[in-house]
Amino acid sequence: MNTNSFDIIVIGAGIAGASAAAFLASDHKVALVEAEEVAGYHSTGRSAAIWILNYGPQDVQALTGLSRSFFEHPPNGFTETAIMSRRPVVFLAPQSEEAHLDRLLAEGSGLREITIAALREMVPALKPSYARRAAIEEDAFDMDVAALHQGFLRQLRAHDGVLALRSRAGEIARLSGIWRVAVTGGGVFQAPIIINAAGAWGDEVAQIAGKRRIGLQPKRRTGVVIDPAPYIPTDWPLLNDVDHTWYCRPEARTKLMVSPADETDMEPQDIQPDELDIAIAIDRMQQALDIEVRRVEHSWAGLRSFTPDRSLCIGFDADNDGFFWCIGQGGYGIQTAPAAGRLVADLVSGREPGEAGKILALVTPRRFG
Repeated sequence: MNTNSFDIIVIGAGIAGASAAAFLASDHKVALVEAEEVAGYHSTGRSAAIWILNYGPQDVQALTGLSRSFFEHPPNGFTETAIMSRRPVVFLAPQSEEAHLDRLLAEGSGLREITIAALREMVPALKPSYARRAAIEEDAFDMDVAALHQGFLRQLRAHDGVLALRSRAGEIARLSGIWRVAVTGGGVFQAPIIINAAGAWGDEVAQIAGKRRIGLQPKRRTGVVIDPAPYIPTDWPLLNDVDHTWYCRPEARTKLMVSPADETDMEPQDIQPDELDIAIAIDRMQQALDIEVRRVEHSWAGLRSFTPDRSLCIGFDADNDGFFWCIGQGGYGIQTAPAAGRLVADLVSGREPGEAGKILALVTPRRFG
């Protein structure tokens, strides 16, 4: 049995674990341990990511805003391609959602109201009868998830960090101030600090380590790809209703990705789409857009995992034994990754977290008792 010693072990190589490991690796010896054959196989690899400032609870919006400069100016050598490309976001308000639109405009940032006539010039497939009003966030942008994720893994390797794939944690125990993680294949990783970034499996990892579950709830989210011909949606904004019961956005230039914005409670697993959710996605989109769907070209599902209060869970466990939580990213993990990864590194290293410190009370795992 091979035992490998590190300063920090990060469990889970999705975007949360990869970003935390990348920021930590510059001054720590880090092992990033992943159960699957590839990093980011589950939620990260199935994300239709777009940076939206007016999305999520207060802590998420704060980390989203703090991440923007990283997307605009990533470190030298981080990636060979651009991470971001402009994509406005439109919030449509049918009559029943007009009050919610007023609240969004009053409380949101960088939003303005747009007429339905102006919006139909941008999206000619929009039915004039669907929405009474609309708002637009023009400063949003698409994110290249693969480039971002691989960039963080590249940073980890550049600082001699270790990525251990096919290494599912079977036993996690603490002895004499050191965490020992026994993984499939017979290897053992040990370090004084362990970071739980296991996504939908976060509570399971915590339980293996002898910690209380926080009540993490994975929820299924479905996506389908259709051909909207004769329309060419390349320059369309992301469209969704104010209550977020559906959304669509261009995919691969000429296709359209549609989702019913479903949140079906699920156990952690390699999730697959449900036929009913696919039908609901198409129906809700067709209530707003005059698009005939001849066939579904592709469908998939991913898990978005939420804490009981839907804010992130970032911080040391109340036991003060070197167990650090980094879970509950929900659907916000990609757009918050740079600032969240830096926050994890600052807290683990005992540094002042700067602007991100304002949300510590919102994200601390100690709020769950």
